Amino acid sequence: MANVAVILAGCGVYDGAEINEAVLTLLSLEQQGASYQCFAPDREQLHVINHLTGEVVEGVTRNVLVEAARIARGNIKPLTELNVTDYDALVVPGGFGAAKNLCDFAVEGAQMSVQEDFLAVARGFHQADKPIGLICIAPVMAAAICGAGTECTIGNDADTAAAIAAMGGVHLDCPVTEARVDAAKKMVTTPAYMLAGQVSEAYAGIADCVKEVLALA
Repeated sequence: MANVAVILAGCGVYDGAEINEAVLTLLSLEQQGASYQCFAPDREQLHVINHLTGEVVEGVTRNVLVEAARIARGNIKPLTELNVTDYDALVVPGGFGAAKNLCDFAVEGAQMSVQEDFLAVARGFHQADKPIGLICIAPVMAAAICGAGTECTIGNDADTAAAIAAMGGVHLDCPVTEARVDAAKKMVTTPAYMLAGQVSEAYAGIADCVKEVLALA
């Protein structure tokens, strides 16, 4: 049985992990016979968004790990406790948290930097020749993790694809129900809510992503 590390970037599509993507990832792992452990960075998230209005909530701070614990039902550990040798693969659901709390793509675009603690862990999996699955917007970090020429997808958004190319990645168009695999880099990506209009569409692509990650493991 493969044992998979899942990194969550908070709780909520606009400022954390996309909840449907996170739950569908865990469901897919379980359905396909893998075990998993959730992790999250123990630090303040970029900002707090009112998910009803879409507006920034001024004067309020939230912790990424504490918020992610909502999704994991409390069964979650700080990212600093993630030991690559204990796991066979890494999967990162999307949501703006991936682009705000794991990196700053949401602010800096192609000039982004990836959080050092997350980057060290992700590169650790790559250097250990273990597969990585990135979902939704998270694939913007693919080249930073696995190097120039890494193939990935966020679906078909032209601006985001251009940013990926500017950062050294190779973008592949992909329908919502599928994943794309860079077998050489052991990188698997799927668009999920970059394209999904329904939960079932996101589920199809995420399940395919998980299947390919486990096959590489």
